[in-house]
Amino acid sequence: MAQGGWDIAFSGPRQRCRERRAISLPYLLKAAGYRLIFWLMNGVDTKPPTLRLTVNGEERAFGSSMSVEDLLEDIGLEPGKVAVERNREIVPKSLYAATRLRDGDRLEIVHFIGGGAPDEAPTAADTFEVAGRQFRSRLLVGTGKYKDFEETARAIEASGAEIVTVAVRRVNVTDPKQPMLVDYVDPKTYTYLPNTAGCYNADDALRTLRLAREAGSWDLVKLEVLGDEKTLYPDMVETLAAAEALVAEGFKVMVYCGDDPIMAKRLEDLGCVAVMPLAAPIGSGLGVQNPVNIRIIVEQAGVPVLVDAGVGTASDAAVAMELGCDGVLMNTAIAEAKDPVRMARAMKLAVEAGRLAYLAGRMAKKRYADPSSPLAGLI
Repeated sequence: MAQGGWDIAFSGPRQRCRERRAISLPYLLKAAGYRLIFWLMNGVDTKPPTLRLTVNGEERAFGSSMSVEDLLEDIGLEPGKVAVERNREIVPKSLYAATRLRDGDRLEIVHFIGGGAPDEAPTAADTFEVAGRQFRSRLLVGTGKYKDFEETARAIEASGAEIVTVAVRRVNVTDPKQPMLVDYVDPKTYTYLPNTAGCYNADDALRTLRLAREAGSWDLVKLEVLGDEKTLYPDMVETLAAAEALVAEGFKVMVYCGDDPIMAKRLEDLGCVAVMPLAAPIGSGLGVQNPVNIRIIVEQAGVPVLVDAGVGTASDAAVAMELGCDGVLMNTAIAEAKDPVRMARAMKLAVEAGRLAYLAGRMAKKRYADPSSPLAGLI
């Protein structure tokens, strides 16, 4: 080492040999300072690289590289309660820690939608069975349109329903502590039935239900693929395609369909566990508009038939059950009543009354009067 400095080796671009020069410490520090000033003046970013991700449709920036597990922890979500899709590919929970995120990745994080049923077995002789599972109640209810989760829970309890439909929606990543449906409607008490409400093609329906299964390991699902926003009638071409794919993947599919007996039979032949013809357009409250077709669907079906959509009041539910349907699914008729809890109770009784009337067998219709009091012994 030279006195007052260090021997430092340099290699010039045109030199084939290495020179050893003695450079003083002040000179070295000064050179380093010039280099730092040069970097700053030329806009060199000294910050760690930013990871830009699109999470549930919103672009967000993160300070460093991370895994899916790191992301959920950063947001404040429990991995066991959500499902994650990365660039339209579902990330299995077992790979959350190993899956590294890249700049520009698009992620969808949806709510946990687990399911369950009462521990005790149904005791009534007349039970409702779907996909090998038995239920006492033949009334299925939706969970949307109520003013809050408290009202939802009270209405469901009053209805006596055991199966509730739930939509698969994005988690509010900006406020992950917001109340969720599972905080009010216990999935250990009720069977959650994930549905594809709002899907207008088979691909979106498949994507939604795959996420649902990843979130809750639940394979009993309700498929609906809508044709247009005005009527909300089912698009049967897309419905058939989605149903076939879902059955092939092991889903147990309860399917919303039109009141066409031919299409209903095709869906059954594809392997659907229940067919759900509409009574009238969704949310219309018009009641059963085509009882003849509904009756034909019931008579030819080898799987449960449930009227889905269009029920407006208790008498509509009773009519559907008197036609021989195995059950009725409704949401708007209860949620938009002036007193949803009282209407839920009315629907419960209507479904029970309609079922009893069907089993009892109605009297024959006659053209003329037939006195109920005997004429023999008339004074």
